[in-house]
Amino acid sequence: MMDTPEWISRGVSRLRAAPQEAPRSTRERLRATLRKKEEALSPRVLRHTLEELQGIVDPRVSEVEGGRRAKGMAAWYERAAPGQRRDMWLLMSEQFVADPEKVKLAQAQYAAAVGTPDEAAAEVLYRRATVSPRRRLLQRFSANPGGIRFLVDMRAEMQPHLKADKRLAALDVEMEYMFSTWFDVGFLDLRPISWDSPASLLEKLIKYEAVHDIRSWEDLKNRLDSDRRCYGFFHPRLPDEPLIFVEVALMDEIAGSITPLLDETAAPSDLKKATTAIFYSISNTQAGLRGVSFGDSLIKRVVETLKEEFPRLKAFATLSPIPGLRSWLVKNAPDELAKALDTPLDLPEKSPARTQLLGWAARYLGQELHEGKPLDPVARFHLGNGARVERLNWAADPSPKGLKQSYGLMVNYLYDLKRLDKHRTQLAQGKIPISGAIEDLYF
Repeated sequence: MMDTPEWISRGVSRLRAAPQEAPRSTRERLRATLRKKEEALSPRVLRHTLEELQGIVDPRVSEVEGGRRAKGMAAWYERAAPGQRRDMWLLMSEQFVADPEKVKLAQAQYAAAVGTPDEAAAEVLYRRATVSPRRRLLQRFSANPGGIRFLVDMRAEMQPHLKADKRLAALDVEMEYMFSTWFDVGFLDLRPISWDSPASLLEKLIKYEAVHDIRSWEDLKNRLDSDRRCYGFFHPRLPDEPLIFVEVALMDEIAGSITPLLDETAAPSDLKKATTAIFYSISNTQAGLRGVSFGDSLIKRVVETLKEEFPRLKAFATLSPIPGLRSWLVKNAPDELAKALDTPLDLPEKSPARTQLLGWAARYLGQELHEGKPLDPVARFHLGNGARVERLNWAADPSPKGLKQSYGLMVNYLYDLKRLDKHRTQLAQGKIPISGAIEDLYF
């Protein structure tokens, strides 16, 4: 006879091993009469919510009426609990899909028309058939004065749930597609941000700064001093909200450390001697616009603006963090090296550990690719814009964050305006553009 402790142990083991029941689809819940305990809206309320959403895109109602209904639905959403909001996302994702029969028919007609004079017309019909009513729903929400803000915030709220719940993918992808159109750089304004900008805007710089935290108003004032420039992209429907902003230091050389740039007591540089623009912080501000790219156009526009104001500028470079270096190195470098780097700032210039760290960092930035793109996220951004890996800087960021990310190392990416297209082509061929100084660090 099995003794009690073993019986309990096996029972607990079986409970742990039991697979979790998959959540019901909205289709199943809409047909049900009772909700399960993990579901926020009962089947009856879920059906009512779906009817409200369908009413927004009812072809029998006008644009004005559809917009009014969308505004009412947005008001309900603002009052709703997190679980209720999630049920609305699921309805929008699973219930507003293209008609599969119409898609199948249009696809067959297009296939039959390929190579004939009717091909173009058949393609148009096929494209129309694949457009989901979900897109129309988003358009109706966006028509209201606060509609764009509402949708961007909604998608930001969804982001943490996407990995665990694949049912939300359709809505997320649709929103990303729509935002890419609505937030096309042709619709964005590049604006300078200065110490004289409204306090509400300056507060947002403090809130959204993602690279080097702004510690105080004095810190912010230093970053907006006479030898600095700050620019942001703004959308007409979000006029007081920078979508992305860049902080620039005007210098007479490429910066090798973030410390003097953030030193509030340092005197401003002499603008008459400025030959180099250093992009030392670029921050996206809207999680809901993930996947919508502004950075390439932002840097181009800022370079053009700076060259108009300061014709003497010859070099445009970054001073960038290397956020993925330490975690990558711990997985790939010898254990002895990781142990030797417990206090990297104390390493002598000629020490083997310091030499090896620079070599591994050069390899990480200059050779490591994932699916044809640089492994490091910051490198992926700048190299994708046509920059090259120019120089590694020791102890450039001695802050706790800098040490945690990259043992204090920072990197300069150089934007050589005459070679941007060449560097992009090189990267597309699987070779990362690097300088001779980086290549010399390889071991």
